[in-house]
Amino acid sequence: MINKTLVLTYIYLLIYILLSSGVILYNKWVLSPKYFNFPLPITLTMIHMGFAGFVAFLLIRVFKVVAPVKMTFEIYATCVVPISAFFASSLWFGNTAYLHISVAFIQMLKALMPVATFIMAVVCGTDKPRCDVFSNMLLVSVGVVISSYGEIHFNIVGTVYQVTGIFAEALRLVLTQVLLQKKGLTLNPITSLYYIAPCSFVFLALPWYVLEKPTMEVAQIQFNFWIFFSNALCALALNFSIFLVIGRTGAVTIRVAGVLKDWILIALSTVIFPESTITGLNITGYAIALCGVVMYNYIKVKDVKASQPSADSLPDRINKEWKLEKKSSDKFNPNDSVEIPRGGAEINDEEAPLITSRLSHIGRTQLGNHAA
Repeated sequence: MINKTLVLTYIYLLIYILLSSGVILYNKWVLSPKYFNFPLPITLTMIHMGFAGFVAFLLIRVFKVVAPVKMTFEIYATCVVPISAFFASSLWFGNTAYLHISVAFIQMLKALMPVATFIMAVVCGTDKPRCDVFSNMLLVSVGVVISSYGEIHFNIVGTVYQVTGIFAEALRLVLTQVLLQKKGLTLNPITSLYYIAPCSFVFLALPWYVLEKPTMEVAQIQFNFWIFFSNALCALALNFSIFLVIGRTGAVTIRVAGVLKDWILIALSTVIFPESTITGLNITGYAIALCGVVMYNYIKVKDVKASQPSADSLPDRINKEWKLEKKSSDKFNPNDSVEIPRGGAEINDEEAPLITSRLSHIGRTQLGNHAA
């Protein structure tokens, strides 16, 4: 008999891989001067944030699909604002990198995400320096350096933008964990977008006004409503697919899916964008970095496993928690804390500001996490 939970899990994973790859390739196509020629990454990001915030507003305030949380000014100022600032920064720098370097090379640079996250976690005091993790981080770094050396169209500006975006995203992830543990904030994907997307839009307004508004006034910029609408819709759908993946899969499954997505994306980018050339040194360096990432993931999965006293199977635990989620309310209680185990699963991806939810917390504590 076919396990319906397992089938549903793989369907969600497939949807996530397709949407995640699609958003990245779509953004590259829109921004690239060789294709749609809309070289305004901040504007594109603001369109995404404005659309996501508008849809979330309709779902919460008009159609009342979910209830808004009890958000105080103190919680908003100390939790939502800093998270939104770093989220907006990561999207700004990441999308700007598309103007200078290829999608394939960007994916190779993203192998640095565990390194950046580990460094930020140590700096913020949420993790401690460990020899085993440090050796893996060193291996990842060496692999990325080799891959960069083999990049034919290496561009220092694009590389700096992408690496800066990676560290901004890493700081957002760590900051989110710290603030969640401190405030016990509980948001689902809709309420997450409702609060974070408008705030991110505001943060992007200043660099847009300084850097891109003058360009839009003097340049002949084409605007196609359906192109930008479909692009923003894909980015919004990615948020919800990530929610489904985190809620229905375990740490090992998510990490394997992330690696598979990266390889598929690298291969597809060379087909869709012929100017993207991959060299043997690129592949060698990325393979070395990937070995470090896999080893890092293995250590983190072991850490999560050690923190799990329950002997229930993954499908049983998922079904139990799913039922609990349906019964629970979506209101914030400052006295209720959300426990996030160290080394838990996180998905970081394009246009994905998910803070967490009770349901996403299920995925964070299951075993068999990461898709960059």
